[in-house]
Amino acid sequence: MRKLLNTLFVTSPDTYLALDGENVVVYREEKTVLRVPLHTLEQILYFGYKGASPALMGACTDRGIRLAFLTPNGRFLAAACGKAQGNVLLRIQQVRASDDPVTRTRYARNFVFGKVFNSRWVLERTTRDHAMRVDVAGLKQVSKQMSDLLPFIRECTSDEQLRGFEGAAAEQYFRVFDQCVLQNKKAFYFHGRNRRPPLDNVNALLSFVYTLLANDCCAALEAVGLDPYIGFLHRERPGRTSLALDLMEELRSIFADRFVLSLINNRVVTEKGFYQQETGAVRMDDETRKAVLTGWQTKKQEQIQHPFLQEKIPWGLVPYVQAMLLNRCLRGDLDEYPPFLWK
Repeated sequence: MRKLLNTLFVTSPDTYLALDGENVVVYREEKTVLRVPLHTLEQILYFGYKGASPALMGACTDRGIRLAFLTPNGRFLAAACGKAQGNVLLRIQQVRASDDPVTRTRYARNFVFGKVFNSRWVLERTTRDHAMRVDVAGLKQVSKQMSDLLPFIRECTSDEQLRGFEGAAAEQYFRVFDQCVLQNKKAFYFHGRNRRPPLDNVNALLSFVYTLLANDCCAALEAVGLDPYIGFLHRERPGRTSLALDLMEELRSIFADRFVLSLINNRVVTEKGFYQQETGAVRMDDETRKAVLTGWQTKKQEQIQHPFLQEKIPWGLVPYVQAMLLNRCLRGDLDEYPPFLWK
């Protein structure tokens, strides 16, 4: 089992990263503000523009540490990549599976099945835990509609039809998502999903956390030798980690959405931590961003019973386990990819 190491989040845009021996050093105005041994790190996420030294990028790629560069608002820019790793035969099989319409749909429908199944149970948990504060009948009705879609998704053989089922389920889920927000509804309302840019506080949080989850999924796929750019549900596009987006679909609601709701409902974030730009885009300030990142690391340490392995693992290892299962399926060790199904 892969050990869950730490992620170094560098959120100050005026910092520069460099290598000193076996340590990553964070500089601000030529002064050292942080020094972290590389052997304790699994990945480094840098939210800024000054960048990192070539020596550090080389050291990270040699040691299998993912070094990703993002804008201060969380939009992915680039990642340092070393020599291609993994079994070339596995990657060839991945390409063949992605190119074959029947095989591609077989993988894609399992990602979508996991997404709809888990989204439904987020609503079910809300009705169970907060029955006195939500419209139980309304949430149950949407949950039933999503449940009715699952048999059709399971037997779907068309990419186009599958995307239709996914879109219908997502529309139903987000139509009632606002009911899951239980605190400070005036500041944290949800009237629909919007992005590029996010136009309200909840969407700003969702977009930022989805970026974190996508990066974790990308790192997991690379760790098991798969190409994160060759997907099944999401088709190839230059610069898009399509398979990482596939993998995160089944984890969006149970990992990212529930985490965002916990930040709001437990008052970890408040309306004071958000501001609106002239373009209408809503952004988080530095302190709120740090609070989100700290909470994300804590969330990843929580234990969860893996439904397929029947073992307790940290949430942070779930993307790696799913990537490993996908690897085994492509190699022929498993008959079918088992999505992560949570209740």
